[in-house]
Amino acid sequence: MTCTACQFVAEATHPILRRDGFILHAITQPTPVRGWLVLTSERHARAWYELTPEESAAVGVLAREVMQAQLNALKAEHVYAFAIGDVLQHFHLHLIPRFATTPTHHRGRAAFDAPVSEAISEAEAASAASDVKRYLDRAAASALP
Repeated sequence: MTCTACQFVAEATHPILRRDGFILHAITQPTPVRGWLVLTSERHARAWYELTPEESAAVGVLAREVMQAQLNALKAEHVYAFAIGDVLQHFHLHLIPRFATTPTHHRGRAAFDAPVSEAISEAEAASAASDVKRYLDRAAASALP
């Protein structure tokens, strides 16, 4: 059986970030939330408990940096982090910003249940991902928090 996430990671040509064994990318399904990103391990690991101690430390640092970028570049008021692992047999951490304008039915875990009809445009999703990438690139160059 082929691992969809392993295939995605291997074929990703323009990730937002690739570092310390992880890749950061925009969610691949339609999303109701601008800036919804996913941090995925490059190697096959079922869940957080299968990451090495070094990978666990790295994902924590990366998640913090990405969340800071979502807060600052996108002006989010909060960022949710979800590692559910029910669908893909591969570690991935969803980082979902919440804005003052985010409807109640898209907040928290409910964002996963939003109908496709409420998805933002691909252009808006790509623009938010680009904004986060620019922030992360500037932060790396100037040691921003």
